Amino acid sequence: MGAGQRIARHTAYKGPSIIKEIMYGLTLGLIAGGLWKMHHWNNQRRTKEFYDLLEKGDISVVVEDE
Repeated sequence: MGAGQRIARHTAYKGPSIIKEIMYGLTLGLIAGGLWKMHHWNNQRRTKEFYDLLEKGDISVVVEDE
């Protein structure tokens, strides 16, 4: 195999596809954003449940004296 054939083989690789990289980044960003949003919705639900129970009187934040 000559030097010319080796060089020709190396020039066949064109590098990463910009469109693919953008799509991968967009997909990963949307997945991460969705998981973060679900985490916040869960915290919001738990906080609402806490204040609802507090308002009903089912729970208290004051420690009772013995």
